[in-house]
Amino acid sequence: MTSLTSVRVRYQTIEIGNTDIHVCTLRDNQQFSDPNDEALKLGICSASWPLFGVIWPSSLVLANHMLDYDIAGKRILEVGCGMALSSLLLNHRHADITATDYHPTVEYFLDRNTLLNSSKEIAFERLDWAQVNSGLGRFDMIIGSDLLYEDQHVSTLAAFIERHANPNCEVIVVDPGRGRKNKLTAKMAEFGFSSKHIKPEDTTYLDMPFKGHILTFSRA
Repeated sequence: MTSLTSVRVRYQTIEIGNTDIHVCTLRDNQQFSDPNDEALKLGICSASWPLFGVIWPSSLVLANHMLDYDIAGKRILEVGCGMALSSLLLNHRHADITATDYHPTVEYFLDRNTLLNSSKEIAFERLDWAQVNSGLGRFDMIIGSDLLYEDQHVSTLAAFIERHANPNCEVIVVDPGRGRKNKLTAKMAEFGFSSKHIKPEDTTYLDMPFKGHILTFSRA
């Protein structure tokens, strides 16, 4: 697990409904620490290195969406978790949650933030969506936020979801409006998923209006 040197962090409490989630994040998206070139060897440049380490609006939308969501008896996977706000919330709700991300420093913060919230350890795997032989297994619900930065991510993500989705599975992706939601919807349809796109009802917890959608894919 990557630890940190020479980066500044901040501590904050994020209110999700009446639930307080305590997080240590990077102070801002100007921080950088890759002393052994671990991230660089994974193709993560200095400009993109800190993006995992701050709380983005889409992650707040997803966490609020998960606040009262029916999770009973479901094995849940958070994809591209970054600061893993939804995983921390679902862990607080005693869900069966596993978090994944490609960035080598995510696990450090996940463990630190789990301790901050006095919660049980969250299962974590660092992996690439293109990895076909991971030991993750299959899930009843797969969630993620702000995942589609480039066109090639669409088919890679959809194939990753298909490999880890149970025959009956619900997939929830919060998309901030990067213009790829219809491409993902078409790709998910190839795997037998129906879809709906909704606007979040209340985003008063955000500093700015949210222009994206909550994409829900289901297969029964």
